[in-house]
Amino acid sequence: MQVQTLINGEFSDCIGVADRGLAYGHGVFETFLVLNGTPVFYTEHLQRLLTGCKRLGIPVDQLPQRLEHDLMQLDYPAGRAVLKLIVTCGSGGRGYLTPNPASPVRILMLSPLPEYPGQPEQGIRARWCQTRLACQPLLSGIKHLNRLEQVLARNEWQDPAIREGLVCDSRGFVVEGTMSNLCFIAGGRFCTPALDQSGVEGIVRNQLLQLAALQGLEVEAGRYTPDDVHSADELFVCNSLIGIWPIVQLGDRSYEWGTYTRRLQSALNQRMVQC
Repeated sequence: MQVQTLINGEFSDCIGVADRGLAYGHGVFETFLVLNGTPVFYTEHLQRLLTGCKRLGIPVDQLPQRLEHDLMQLDYPAGRAVLKLIVTCGSGGRGYLTPNPASPVRILMLSPLPEYPGQPEQGIRARWCQTRLACQPLLSGIKHLNRLEQVLARNEWQDPAIREGLVCDSRGFVVEGTMSNLCFIAGGRFCTPALDQSGVEGIVRNQLLQLAALQGLEVEAGRYTPDDVHSADELFVCNSLIGIWPIVQLGDRSYEWGTYTRRLQSALNQRMVQC
């Protein structure tokens, strides 16, 4: 399939050079898995998008309605695809002060699903990154456009056999992967790092918090060190495109593609199809 791009409801691939998303990263984005023309977990993605816009002072009046109109213009393929939605604060003069009124820009890109060689759903290798995430509660949880920390972390390795890197914050607590959320099973507990200081509150992570509780696991979002992760029974990363990738090797430590991870994979796949 060919990439389709809409800007403010018109097929185009050009934005203004003064756009605040380009100049300052003043905007938010969402990445959806599309199944047979339906964006998976659309309501949850939209809510996070709106939360991010409000946090960054981007007007959201009529945004849901305009996005629905935009989505109807795309030509969806059968099977799986990727939809990326970006909302910037629009163009303005020099300086950091947000224009009043601001004129947000909507960008939608529909493209093929990336190919992931091998069978990563059965296990991947991961590593620890040296890059640390800054603690900033005003930006934590949302998917703002400034991803430089993730860029730096991902560029720490070139080995294609290593599929993900885990990142800590400036205090040394584990936060997430470079492109994913981290979860692990320890002593019958489903654990995932708290995201009140840094990191992205992933849509699939939140689904797994619900699914783990339904399967009788004690659920915990807390502050964990690398040692806590190393001592886990099962370990995996997740996001909206990959679902769940079990980690079977982290550095020199090995892990099982465990029973709980398999059950959560199955439950998540069923929920994605039904949503």
